[in-house]
This record gives sequence, C-alpha cells and structure tokens, in this order.
Amino acid sequence: MPVIDSTPEFVANAYTIMRNNLEIVRPRLGRPLGLADKLVLSHLDDPENQELEAGKSYLLARPDRVILQDVLGQTAMLVFMQTRRASTAVPTSVHCDHLIQARVGASSDLNESVSENGEVYDFLRSAAAKFGVGFWGPGAGILHQVNLEQYAFPGAMIIGTDSHTPNAGGLGACSVGVGGADAVEVMAGLPWEVLYPSRIGVKLTGRLNGWTAPKDIILYLAGELTVSGATNAIIEYFGPGTETISCTGKATITNMGAELGATTSVFPYDESMARYLRSTHRAELADLADQNREMFRADQEVLDNPEAHFDRVVEIDLSKLEPHLVGPHSPDRARPISELAAQVKDPANGFIDEISTAL
Repeated sequence: MPVIDSTPEFVANAYTIMRNNLEIVRPRLGRPLGLADKLVLSHLDDPENQELEAGKSYLLARPDRVILQDVLGQTAMLVFMQTRRASTAVPTSVHCDHLIQARVGASSDLNESVSENGEVYDFLRSAAAKFGVGFWGPGAGILHQVNLEQYAFPGAMIIGTDSHTPNAGGLGACSVGVGGADAVEVMAGLPWEVLYPSRIGVKLTGRLNGWTAPKDIILYLAGELTVSGATNAIIEYFGPGTETISCTGKATITNMGAELGATTSVFPYDESMARYLRSTHRAELADLADQNREMFRADQEVLDNPEAHFDRVVEIDLSKLEPHLVGPHSPDRARPISELAAQVKDPANGFIDEISTAL
C-alpha cells in the first residue's frame, strides 16, 4: 500500500527528485527561474526531452498527491477500479464535504447528509480501505483546508477535484484543481498533462493595516486582472510584503485565484509557513523545507528584474490598500469600500440600497 501521509521520508524523497530535475532543466532553459517555474518543472516526467515553451507546450508532470471530494470522488473511484490496480500509484485521499448542504445548522445538516448520502459514504469508505486511500468522512473537514493542515508541504505538486485546491499555494505548494479524469490517470500511475502556464507576477510591498485583510489583496487583483485575466497562468506573489502575511492569509489569497481563471497561485517559502508547519505538528517538514528553501523561492535575478521574467507584473502597496468589495454578478467588479456609497447612489448602476437579508 502507498503511504497516505506526507511523512518526512516521503517529502525528503520528493525534494531529491525535484532537485535532480531542476539540475537537468536549468541548462536547457538557460535563464533564471521563478518560483512557479521551479515548482512545475521540478515535477516533469521527462525533464531531458520535454518541450519547454510557456503557453504552448503541454507538459507531462508527476504530482505528489491526489485529493478527491465526495462527488467527483465517486466516479473517480469507480473508474480507478477498472484499472485493476491493487492500490493507487500516488498518495490519495477522499473527503466527504461537497454533499453536505447548508440548510438549518451544522449538526442537523450533517445528520441529514448522512441520512441522504449514506450509500455514497459507505462506498467511498470501503473503496478507500481497499485501495489504500485516505478517507475523511462527513464532518471531518473541507477538502482544501484539510489538505493545507495535513498533507500539503512547500514545493509539493497536488491535484484535486475541487476548484479551490490552490488553497495550498499559501504553503508554497503547486496545488491545482482538475477534473476527475485527470485525477484517475495520476492515481493509476500515468503522468498529468497540463499546458505550460504563463507567469503573472504580483509584487507586494508595505504591510496591511487598519481593517484591510489578506482577502482584500485578491479582491483588488480580481478588479485588475478580471475573471479570465489569469487563464492558463500561474500567479506568483513576491516582494517584501509577502513576508508580512500569515500562512493562512496567503492561503486565503491563493484559494481565490480560481476566480481569476488562474491555473494556481503560489507564495514563496518563508517563516510564516515554517511556523504553520510546526503549529500543525509537522516540525520535521519545516526542517526539510528550511534545508531546501532556495527551491521554493524565485532566483534573485528574477526578483531584481521581474519585468524581464513575468508575462505581466502587478504591484500592490499593502500600506495603501483599502478594504474591497466585489460584485454584484461578477467577482471582477471590484471597488474600495470608500467608493461604495457613491456607486450605490449612482442610478446608472442599478444597485439596491435597502438590504433586508444578508448571508
């Protein structure tokens, strides 16, 4: 049976493979590497022969982990059973979170879901036990948050059947939401095919203050890039401002990168991530990440001249950033809260100024 947890031995082996692959790819490219490049190219299936043209080449990669939710997880497990494999080729876990509907309250909603979906949960539980897959039953947590707290690690490549799988980018992982077919192929031992993403750099300076929170960074960025502006791209955050944001704050930002169409979003490894790993009882993984931290940060040449490396660069001074609101109808309809009153009063916007119910 494959290992399910991200043990120190598993992570150390992953880092060795990553380092070896980068030693092959670097001379082929002949240029400095950003963090996104390092995370993607270090997981190539065939680094010696893979075509490497960003935005055009389709890469074959070897993810470290697959995570499944309980809707697509059903079909994924059914298809995987047809492969006749005794166990999954990579660590895999299934999380029963999507079938729980918010109706009345946590306790009653959970009981209702167990009653309605008991057959599904029983199937997933038994299939997970048979094929060496981790099983998180209803009420055990949300897939992308459990992944951050239990499985993700700096430098990991993770694919998951949920659009918010990029949440783990807050811990320095290349974590991507995919369809069920992609997940099954990796579970069965095949490489994952993905278009070599272009690169969008977001330079953060200053420090958040007042009522401004990490979420306001991605809301502001949604207004700048629009809901499709990061399609087939990885958003890479860099600059001194990144070190002022907590690991969970970073995860909030990368989690919402999906709303911009991004393949994923990543932050460079720093002390906030090390603290988070230690706080979640993974001190040995923090030590390993510390020993390999240069793999989880952009080369200095990229940081010194980002315009020459990224396809687009957006700069945000966190000290000047206001709390933001987005919508209605689209998350790229963004504005600072100081402009909201004027927009509500403007009849051209058609906004409702009487609120009777809020969620």
